[in-house]
Order: sequence, then structure tokens, then C-alpha cells
Amino acid sequence: MFIDRVKIHVKGGRGGDGAVAFLREKYRPFGGPAGGDGGKGGDVVLVATSRKHTLYDFKFRAHFRAQDGEHGKGKNQHGKDGQDLLIEVPMGTVVKDIESGQVLCDLVEEGQRCVVAKGGKGGRGNAHFATPTNQAPRYAEKGEKGEERWLLLELKLIADVGLVGLPNAGKSTLISKLTRAKPKIADYPFTTLSPVLGVMEIDEETHYVLADIPGLIEGASKGRGLGHEFLRHVERTRLLLHLVDISSMRSMDPLEAFEVVLKEMKEYSPAMLSKRQIVVGTKLDALSDRSYVDKLKEEFEKRGYKFIAISALTDENLDELKYLVDQEMKKDEKAGKV
Repeated sequence: MFIDRVKIHVKGGRGGDGAVAFLREKYRPFGGPAGGDGGKGGDVVLVATSRKHTLYDFKFRAHFRAQDGEHGKGKNQHGKDGQDLLIEVPMGTVVKDIESGQVLCDLVEEGQRCVVAKGGKGGRGNAHFATPTNQAPRYAEKGEKGEERWLLLELKLIADVGLVGLPNAGKSTLISKLTRAKPKIADYPFTTLSPVLGVMEIDEETHYVLADIPGLIEGASKGRGLGHEFLRHVERTRLLLHLVDISSMRSMDPLEAFEVVLKEMKEYSPAMLSKRQIVVGTKLDALSDRSYVDKLKEEFEKRGYKFIAISALTDENLDELKYLVDQEMKKDEKAGKV
């Protein structure tokens, strides 16, 4: 099950109490106070890993607490520090404090760490409080409580290219042809119920991660359909393939379909429209009038978008599409953005 948004409670370990003790040895009759310090409580730490691809594990466990520090001991022995609690999360996880709404960290690299709840400091033993006027203090500090908070974890997939469009625009079929991904494919809306990742190879050294994002319907930004739940996964992509069905069997005009999706993206986040897009006309094999392709190409290019018509069924123009994607992605490399 693909889970990309969860709430969890984290709590750092409590610091150990300082000890009240006195040194009593045969040859040191005036040994004095010898209470050791308490150990520090463990931290709760989130660690990004490529081994996980969903937040599903947190569906069954929402509370996490690090180990407490040990209390101090006699003979000035320091209590043992509590162990840090390491929690693995998928790369691409954004961590927010629920109460303040502050983004604490954005874990995008393998092994990247974020301390989300610090452990409490250990208390000082009575040895620290001896003075010339109070040479035998009978008190010590208590250990401090660890930090605790509720967190919102949001997973935003890390992909180079995102596929967007209305339901049944052909995204699942296309990603299955361009990559080795095996999404569910059928002739009805919402075939894709969760994002699907695949790797498109250009040559031995060049490859790009593609994400098939569930289809958007009109009103998705207001909570209708499935697409709104997954639009966050488009935010990290560098390039969008915007698929429109150009076959004569569809009732919605490709230009109208394009505008519907643009509107929903804008409603979700205006910054989404600044992403570069290639408009991909799908199901070319089912189009009876090929001159229609030229009209669409002219219209989309007027609006500033590159356009290509393809057929994932017959593989027509798929190589040309891969070339276009490669050229667009290399613009970032030349500009030093990656």
C-alpha cells in the first residue's frame, strides 16, 4: 500500500538523575561527595534511505521514544547516555512540526539525518555542589525531560520527469514502454491509484527517473478524485510530460484537457506552472486525420510548449520523445542546475 502522508509523535529520552553519594575508603576518611552525573537522553533521528519507498510502516506505529539516560552512580561514575533512536524514512520525505507548521528538514539524500527530538541533559551529581561552606551536599540535579512533538511526514517522490494528464490519457502505458515499470493498465479512469516510478535509459551513462502521477480531474485541487493527493510528487520533478489524448474517440478536446490540468496545477501551487513541459499527444494510432496533429503542434507552440504526437501501442515516435526529454534535461546540466 502506498502511504505518502502520516502523523507521528516523537520524544527524546529523559536525562539520568545525578547521584548523591559519598566516598568512603579505608585510607581516605574525608573522601567527600562523590555522586556522578546522569547520562544524556537519546535523540530521535530520522534517516533517509533508498530502501524504503513509502511511509507504510508508520500506519501501524505512531509513537517513538528514544532511550533514557542512566542515573549517576557513586565514586563519581557517570551514567550511561541513552541510545539514539534511528528511524528510517524514504528519500524525499519532508518533515514538519504540526503545531508550528515549520519545515524541520527535507531528506533528499541517502543517509541524510535530521534530529527531530533531542534527549534531555543529565543531572549533575552532588560532587558538583561542594563548597567550602557546604562540604557534604546531600542533593543533586534531576535529569531534564527530552523534547517531544507531533510531526507530519510527507513523501515527495524524487523523479526527474513527471507524467501528468487527465485519467486515461495513456500515462501508464507510456511509462511501461519508456521504462521497465509495470503499472496496472486498463481502459477506465483512475487505473493508477498511486505514483509509479520507472527508469528510462538513454545510453549506458544517461538515465532519468520517470514518475507516473495519478490522473487529475476538474476540481482535483479542491479534493475531488485522486490527483490532488499526489500532486506533491510533481513538485520535485525538473520536467513534465503533459499527456493529452488526441484520438477521435475522446469527447474532450486536447486543448481543453490541457487547460483543465493546468488549472488544477495552478490551484494547488502557482509555482507548478513554471516547470518546463513537453505536451505529448497520445493514441496517435487511433487518429483518423493526421493533419490534426499539425494543427495541434502549431497551437501548442504558439503557447510556448513543445509538442509531439506518439503511439505507445505501435511505438511510433517514442525514440523521438526520448530524444526530446534528453535534450531538455541536458539544458539543466549546461546551466549548472544539477
